[in-house]
Amino acid sequence: MNEMTTIQTAKVEEKLYQNRYLVDAGRPHIRVKPHEVPSAGLLAMIHLCPAGCYSVAESGQVELAADGCLECGTCRIVTKGTGEIEWNYPRGGFGVLYKFG
Repeated sequence: MNEMTTIQTAKVEEKLYQNRYLVDAGRPHIRVKPHEVPSAGLLAMIHLCPAGCYSVAESGQVELAADGCLECGTCRIVTKGTGEIEWNYPRGGFGVLYKFG
């Protein structure tokens, strides 16, 4: 009978914790444009953003904390039709620094 080998795998959250983010103070690479009522796509970013960068303010507007952004582009794709997001790559040397590639 073969012995089962136990492989320990790290949880996604544990791997993401190993990444580092170099903040470009005063120059966020993503901005939420001013809006009265957020679109369904912008509201969806609260749940879709893997880094949890989006939240809803008491006013009902969607807010963004770009620190910790994984630069995955999900928000660009989801809000492409509405134009509610301004997204650019961070300047060289800033943004996410992946530890595991």
